[in-house]
Amino acid sequence: MDKNKHYIVNIGRQYGSGGRVIGTEIAGKLGFSFYDKELINLASKESGVGAEFFEKADEKTRFGFFGNFFGLQGGMASDEFTNNYLNNENLFLIQSDVIRQIAEERSAVFVGRCADYILREHPYRADIFITADMNDRIERLCNRRTIERNKAVEMIEKIDKKRAEYYNYYTNKTWGVAKSYHLCINSSTLGIQGSVEFAVEFVRQKLEIKN
Repeated sequence: MDKNKHYIVNIGRQYGSGGRVIGTEIAGKLGFSFYDKELINLASKESGVGAEFFEKADEKTRFGFFGNFFGLQGGMASDEFTNNYLNNENLFLIQSDVIRQIAEERSAVFVGRCADYILREHPYRADIFITADMNDRIERLCNRRTIERNKAVEMIEKIDKKRAEYYNYYTNKTWGVAKSYHLCINSSTLGIQGSVEFAVEFVRQKLEIKN
């Protein structure tokens, strides 16, 4: 591996597909740093803005505030909507700066947060999307959270919708569509470990990593 180059793997994922686990395993096998929720704390530290603000805006867009906007009464409605909108835009920019800074300093795996778009000019990157069959996603979520099947379906639909809106809004691309990524993997086909091995081999070949 060329130590003078910083390699980047960006992971998009459907909820319950095992994308975060796959990303963690890829990072471990390649010796890369791994970032998911960790970005919130880094962005908070860098900006001086409380982590709770980033958590509230995490993978949300201005669209998430329409319900509150129309539900408010009087002149305060537009002010609150504008503040929320600007806050989310600014928080996204802060988090984007943190992602770019990390990519300049080290090889890393990023999960979500439009990292593939933010780092679209990076010369050594692989963008991967992880999907899975719905039954496998439901089963994984039921086991992980100890919830009923109907609740798992509800969570999957809600979170996938939120992720799609966030990604589509900030990137002007389409979340989960093959042309938005270098590789799409259905983790139900090869299983989690098989998907990890497949993805690692793909990354090695695409980025010309020799060892």
